[in-house]
Amino acid sequence: MTSAFTPMHTGAFTTLEFDRVVDAVTSFALTPLGAEKLAHLRPLTDARSVQTALAHTTEGVRFLAANGGFPLEAPDDLDAILASLAIEAQPLEPAQLLRLAHFLGSVERVCQSVATASGGPFPALSAIVNGCATWGRECGDVRKKVDASGEVADDASPVLKTIRSRAQKQRSRLRGNLESYLRGRDTARYLQEQVVTERNGRFVLIVRSEHRTAIPGIVHGSSASGASLFLEPLSTVDINNEIVALEEQERDEVRRVLLALSTAFRRRAVDLHRTLTVATEIDVLQARAGFASAVDGVEPRIATDHTLELHDARHPLLMTSVTSRLGTQPRDGAPVEPVPVDIVMSAPTRALIITGPNTGGKTVALKTAGLLALMAQAGLHIPAAPGSRIPVFRSVFADIGDEQSIAANLSTFSGHVTNIVEMDRRLSLPALILLDEVGAGTDPVEGAALGRAIVEHFQQRGAHVIATTHDDVLKAYGATTEGVACAAFGFDPQTFAPTYRLVYGSAGRSLALEIAGRLGLDPQIIETATALRSAREAQLADHLAQIDEDRRQLDELRGRLDQRQAKLAERDTRLRKRETMLEHREQAGRKGLEQSLDTRLRTAREEIDEVVDSLRQRAATLERDAAGRAVNREPALSTGESGALRGEARTALKAIARGLPTPATPPSSSAYGTGPQIGVGTRVVVTSLGVEGTVRSVHGREAEVEARGKRVRVPLESLEAAAPLTPTKPQSHVSIQVEAPTGPLDELNLIGCRVDEALSRAEKHLDQALIGDQRVVRFIHGHGTGQLRRAIAGFLDAHPQVQRVSPAAPEEGGSGVTIAELKE
Repeated sequence: MTSAFTPMHTGAFTTLEFDRVVDAVTSFALTPLGAEKLAHLRPLTDARSVQTALAHTTEGVRFLAANGGFPLEAPDDLDAILASLAIEAQPLEPAQLLRLAHFLGSVERVCQSVATASGGPFPALSAIVNGCATWGRECGDVRKKVDASGEVADDASPVLKTIRSRAQKQRSRLRGNLESYLRGRDTARYLQEQVVTERNGRFVLIVRSEHRTAIPGIVHGSSASGASLFLEPLSTVDINNEIVALEEQERDEVRRVLLALSTAFRRRAVDLHRTLTVATEIDVLQARAGFASAVDGVEPRIATDHTLELHDARHPLLMTSVTSRLGTQPRDGAPVEPVPVDIVMSAPTRALIITGPNTGGKTVALKTAGLLALMAQAGLHIPAAPGSRIPVFRSVFADIGDEQSIAANLSTFSGHVTNIVEMDRRLSLPALILLDEVGAGTDPVEGAALGRAIVEHFQQRGAHVIATTHDDVLKAYGATTEGVACAAFGFDPQTFAPTYRLVYGSAGRSLALEIAGRLGLDPQIIETATALRSAREAQLADHLAQIDEDRRQLDELRGRLDQRQAKLAERDTRLRKRETMLEHREQAGRKGLEQSLDTRLRTAREEIDEVVDSLRQRAATLERDAAGRAVNREPALSTGESGALRGEARTALKAIARGLPTPATPPSSSAYGTGPQIGVGTRVVVTSLGVEGTVRSVHGREAEVEARGKRVRVPLESLEAAAPLTPTKPQSHVSIQVEAPTGPLDELNLIGCRVDEALSRAEKHLDQALIGDQRVVRFIHGHGTGQLRRAIAGFLDAHPQVQRVSPAAPEEGGSGVTIAELKE
């Protein structure tokens, strides 16, 4: 398996200034550990490793954007602290212990911030901090026993507290003893100064030399002039001795306390190593993310088809956000920010020839392509547009600048050739080769031929080649050869100032004479040089100028077309938004209408229920009247009276239907017309029964109508003159119609019907049976679950025209058939 860290040609790192980019990234480090690891940052050569490193950087950018940063802090002398900690039995200084505790506490806060971060998930960061050790007890002991000033606290141990208490008492005793000499009338006159000072760790008085014997004591030295002596009175010698001894005990106890605190960290060497690894990895990742934000970088896609696409690429070392961190200033006259450039080589193109005027940006574009490739393979985001793609190169070579070396006896041309020989010898595919002014430094004709041969050689070996040139032969080669692209940097046609824009498909012009004149060369020299050009050279220059002018006009036309296209797209977007708004408005209106209809229909159902209840009550009254007539042997109720009741119900239902909304488009015709005055012989429609017939007699407000061979007496208001038109669907959504029987009236098969459907069919069949004078009807519903049988039986029991309900005899179907006997 190929190593992810296959070494590249380090000379390219220096030529392309990759080391300066590394310095810029390192400037974002928060700890010496991270800075040290970033200083060794190098491009990877395994595609999967590169993809992983880029994804981690992207995750870091997301974390910084959502959470503002990592609370990681470390002292500048962290390396020295860790080195001291590595030495067994050596205690750390109190201030060092404080700084170490503060650092370890910040690492714990980083782990907590990752666990509770917003904008996640952050799998890479979570994997780094997973299992991070905690140092609460050790850091708590340090803060308890070492105060903020960096001194070991008195209560760091009981022994230390006792020692310092005794020493404090002895110092107070000593000070009182010495001050008695300062205040004493007999002794004060012998003193050079009225102060107590320290000499060799002992408290002494400053006595005049001539009074050496006036105060008994030990002399610890004299002043530079010899006029004063530093005298320790004999009365204070024992006290001073005890203080010195206590100070020695204090130093021993302090060392013991510091050693115990240091050993607590040293004892957990594995956990400490893991914590340092977490801090280092987090610091490296956040530094890469911080650099990405500074250069407005993006994660490039890894190309598997050898395509190199850098859109709006910018050289990072020309960006003020980077130069300010490196402490460098832009050159005079240089743009404040680099001009973006597109560097594109799509398959099968493997070579790109870049031409254009001097100072036009060719070398910067060359370095940008190489540097961004190295950055991407190091896991860094690149300053380019989203969608940029880069292959993973195993080797990157750059021959840029003057390679002349007097010490090595190399001319400019020899230096370039030596570099190319080294490239050819160490080439490892996939490879990127950058050649600045290929073939220059020798005879123009031979140099052009050699330059073309070098580009072809590396292209045929499978490498990506980007070369800059002013030579017309190489320009023609790039413009006419398959697999080779040609691009030129543009310039202002009026001032000849460079635009730093790369135009593909253009051979370009070098503009040597024009640039020289722009830079202040004597016009006479420019005029002479123009006259010295051959006719062929002048014709070629004019031809290239005309091509550039044509291309400029095409670019302007393309720009206008792009603007028009953008306007059309904007208009289309506005129209789509308007259409969407209208659709939403229509849906809202439709929804409101549906809600209104639902409300009206609910009201209509309630009114229909009231009509049905009233009909049932009146039917019950009719039934009781019929029973009374039978008892009194009066004439029975006629079919017309029951039909009148039914007609009144239908009239009420029609009134309800008229209150319902009707369709927007009116029907083409009416089903029936009112016609002339109804009389004997008039063809009419009995609206209560839904049948047509002929009037045979009129009796006051009633008429006897013959329909289907039967005669019925009905109210005149339930009759309408029949029209010759073909009936169509009524306007109302509520209609009641009795259809002509399609089968025998004495039997109705309901097997397979749902309950609601069966009840509807049974009701219609009963109406038809009543009209047809059928008095016994068999309803076939089958056995099944019994639900349909119970529903039919309940319906028939409640029907006012049904006299008796019973199951059929076993030989006629048993419980699978219900027999209804209708009233006369």
